Amino acid sequence: MASISGKIDPVVRPITVADVVDALARGLRDFQAAPKYGLVFGLFYALGGIAIVMSVTALGMTYMAYPLAAGFALLGPFVAAGLYEVSRRRERGEPLPSFGEIWRTVKSRREIGWMAFVTIFVFVMWMYQVRLLMALFLQNGQSFATFQEFISVVLTTNEGLLFLAVGNVVGAALSIILFSLTVVSFPIVLDRDVDFVTAMITSVKSVATSPVPMIGWALVVVVLLILSSLPFFAGLIVTLPILGHTTWHLYRKLVAPEGTLG
Repeated sequence: MASISGKIDPVVRPITVADVVDALARGLRDFQAAPKYGLVFGLFYALGGIAIVMSVTALGMTYMAYPLAAGFALLGPFVAAGLYEVSRRRERGEPLPSFGEIWRTVKSRREIGWMAFVTIFVFVMWMYQVRLLMALFLQNGQSFATFQEFISVVLTTNEGLLFLAVGNVVGAALSIILFSLTVVSFPIVLDRDVDFVTAMITSVKSVATSPVPMIGWALVVVVLLILSSLPFFAGLIVTLPILGHTTWHLYRKLVAPEGTLG
């Protein structure tokens, strides 16, 4: 079947939990073999999270720190795009790129820009639903003076607990949707000449073809990102690169080599 660009659609292969574990092991080896790339991208990601939290604190909106920090994890696949290039070159036995080469490679892939737009759009939708739920459940949407006041209301009132439950369910749904759209699409637009719509369709097919290992991996990613964010985002410096390299190897397992006919 041809994509909207007239090219043959990528062929998706089923995988098992063992394949996910193997991809994780390969991702860890990539990070160990070339740690400077992962540490730089991880530090950049962590600093981004810190900047967001500090910004809302300076604006007197500390109660938005938790939803913003949770939503910030949605941007991980885009930030990790440079790590896919590192894994791709290691896989081919090519010299590792400079940071300038990584930037030029990612910048040259126009479809990555469209995928970044999709990612940011979902992040914006996340923030809108947080504001909507706050308006529905918490003090008629009024602001909180401190983060402690926000936490107290959320954890000690029926309205707050309902806000927390509904918010987490909606957040989980958005996370699964974004995971399905991006888990393969970012690596494939970096690796091949495909349009971003085909890339997203391929990504969704990958999850639909192997739902148990892929949804299981999505849950692992969410838990790791949450735990890594707790010590003021410090854990993301290591977690992001490992997850990024792993994503590349999952892509290799899920999508057949170019030219393969389904």
